[in-house]
Amino acid sequence: MKVPVRTERNGAVLSIIIDREERRNALNESVASAIISALDDAEANREIRAVVLTGAGEKAFCAGGDLQPAADGTPFTIDPANPRHYVAGLLTRMERCSLPIIGRINGHALAGGFGLLCACDLVVAREDALLGVSEVKVGLFPMMILPFLLRNLPNRLLMELCLTGEPITGAEAKAAGIINYAVPGAELDAKTNWLLDRVTGKSPTGIRLGKQGLRNVREMSMAHALEYAQFMLVNMARTADAKEGFAAFNEKRAPNWTAE
Repeated sequence: MKVPVRTERNGAVLSIIIDREERRNALNESVASAIISALDDAEANREIRAVVLTGAGEKAFCAGGDLQPAADGTPFTIDPANPRHYVAGLLTRMERCSLPIIGRINGHALAGGFGLLCACDLVVAREDALLGVSEVKVGLFPMMILPFLLRNLPNRLLMELCLTGEPITGAEAKAAGIINYAVPGAELDAKTNWLLDRVTGKSPTGIRLGKQGLRNVREMSMAHALEYAQFMLVNMARTADAKEGFAAFNEKRAPNWTAE
């Protein structure tokens, strides 16, 4: 049986590839479980500094949930006795990942696939890739991914995408600030690697604690956020990476990060 997700290691970067090209890299329970396992493995390896999430081939990053009536692990059912939806579990795991997740959008990202894109920390996409939520075309609404859509899209654009089901291009998404970069397909790897170099050369500890802080501050009132931030900043300054960063700055040399 073919494994629906494969991983590739390149130095400090672990790439997670949804490998269901024949199904447009559609999302099902096996895919979600495999991505979660790969994120667990990446976090357990102190040499990994960043994760890339992408799809196999050049046509689709992820076309969303498998709409075939007999699809294995369809996202459109739930056990009423154990209502823990695997898509919610995957998005929660991505949100809580201490490593930066860079979306390499090699093709169309629709419905749940667009949700995965929005759950990434940084995104590089093909400028001609179609991005959007098509659920309304089949009598649904993008409920599961709404928290990430609300976080990343301007309200008017969000409403238009959800109510019409019509996609936008990667270039249009870049202009709207939804993604970081939109490039021709031939430049996708080069731009992704350029961005990875800028991320993996920075303090792993600073990024790890910073992502934790950002996640918490998002859910706080202003007063609570400022109270939390002052303690978080002082704690970060006590880490080995921060001490090394200060020393390297004063000695005018490149820092030697320890991820501690």
